[in-house]
Amino acid sequence: MISVSGKIWTEQKVNKNLVEKFKQDYGFGDILSKLIISRNYDLSEIYGINNKQKLINIFKNDKDFQKASKILVKAINNNDNICILGDYDVDGACATSLLVRYFNHINQKHFFYIPDRTKDGYGASKKLFQKLILKQPKLIIMVDCGSTSIDAIDYLNNHNIKSIVIDHHEINKPYPKSDVIINPKKDSIKKESSLLCASALTYFFIEILISKTKSNFKLSNFLIYVLLATICDVMPLRKINKIIARTTIDNFIQKENIALNYIFEKYNLKKKITIDDLGFLIGPIINAGGRLNYSKYGVELLSTNNQKIIEDRSNKLINLNNKRKKIEQKILNEIDFEKIKKENQNIIIYYRNNLNEGLIGIIAARLKDYFNKPSIVITKSNQIFKASARSTANYNIGKLIKQLIENRIIINGGGHNMAAGFSIQKEKIHMLDKFIQNDYSKKIKSLDNSIIYDMELSTSSINKEFFNNLNKLGPFGNYNFLPTFLIKNVKIISSNIINKKHVSAIIKPDLGRTIKSICFNCVDSKIKEYLLFYKNRINIIGQIQENIWNNKKNVQLIIKDLIL
Repeated sequence: MISVSGKIWTEQKVNKNLVEKFKQDYGFGDILSKLIISRNYDLSEIYGINNKQKLINIFKNDKDFQKASKILVKAINNNDNICILGDYDVDGACATSLLVRYFNHINQKHFFYIPDRTKDGYGASKKLFQKLILKQPKLIIMVDCGSTSIDAIDYLNNHNIKSIVIDHHEINKPYPKSDVIINPKKDSIKKESSLLCASALTYFFIEILISKTKSNFKLSNFLIYVLLATICDVMPLRKINKIIARTTIDNFIQKENIALNYIFEKYNLKKKITIDDLGFLIGPIINAGGRLNYSKYGVELLSTNNQKIIEDRSNKLINLNNKRKKIEQKILNEIDFEKIKKENQNIIIYYRNNLNEGLIGIIAARLKDYFNKPSIVITKSNQIFKASARSTANYNIGKLIKQLIENRIIINGGGHNMAAGFSIQKEKIHMLDKFIQNDYSKKIKSLDNSIIYDMELSTSSINKEFFNNLNKLGPFGNYNFLPTFLIKNVKIISSNIINKKHVSAIIKPDLGRTIKSICFNCVDSKIKEYLLFYKNRINIIGQIQENIWNNKKNVQLIIKDLIL
């Protein structure tokens, strides 16, 4: 089915006999059974639907974690000066903040550094370490970076500075000669551990340190940082990450985290924190500093209990995020979406000379979401060109980086399944385009760009009881997406624009009560025109969510698309 926005929607296929058997074996209803089967839940995930699961440190006996902990315990016992180098995104900020809070608690001498995106570039480099060693660290811990920093780590080794890498980005042999590299993608290991972001790895590492140093640091108070990083780094919300999510949401006491509570109060939010709050409110605020050249603000906010610092950094980051939104919208307004659509490339490569370097990742994400295709945005940065890529679930953009380096198409880069970044010379952009389009065609047998919805849903099912039943599969996120339904034959009886961005609508089925609905960020799309002016019956692609307003909870329909 082709929608009014030009997307192709296809229903998820599930074996009916398997559904019947599943219902008998586990006692779930028809809809839940279909969703569980289509998501390919394993036995542990099925057990977790109706049962609490304890968060277990799966790295307790891992040789890399043990070796790294010995190095760090020795540094702590010697009170060596320790440097923490983190990436400038949410994952880097959260991982760095976990270590800073732990070191502060045990009075360990340390300092942290978050690179400036424009001046320092990404991650660990020789140039950056030439600056950092002036503070005479005995040990440098790299979090959310370092997996490809061969020359930089060689430089540390030549200066007798020990190093530990805690990262989750793609890594290729030969590995950097760090004292220890903690990276689940380094070896062929359990797939479950490769789901984790750098903050999760750092959390489990600190848990091992606590047991070895007999510290009373309450690490679980900061599990919220792991979940924040997991959501913002678009890690799969499956298996161990789902346990992290449920444990955090169930146990998080908002008022005990001064920074997050202050942001909630600024936005006058009086409710329990949700996954959406982390992904759409908190995350972009923390990220804003790194995007607009105030990279250390996120760590300064998350690693302190000082009220004055929290208020100052929160307000500055909120202002930066508002500035980011305006710049982003200006860039999006200048993109010719129709031209890109007509070009119909498998992978979108958008090149502009003067884009804000800190926003190219967001623009790539917007293009990816709009076209449902992997997208790369490139802009000039001094004498070279910087690129940021965002991918779809079927194409691992991070693994491509090695091939691009080996073929001398890009200068350097790094990434993971869904996101990557790299540097390239202008004359190689055409070569990049040709190479990556061919690579996609080889790896993706079917060029089916259809989007899957889970099943058809009757309007009579949209109620609180159904929402609560559906929510048993949550928390929802990447690879455990909020279910999407086709709702047929409804009329839009009233609608209006909210905040110049969204459209609120009341829909009416043939039988039964009206349903409140909203379509986010659609005022520049064809969907808006139909929601405001279409008078005939229409089919809706949507999701069921709970809306909390003035402490009142209501079930509402989130409109994703419309089909005539």
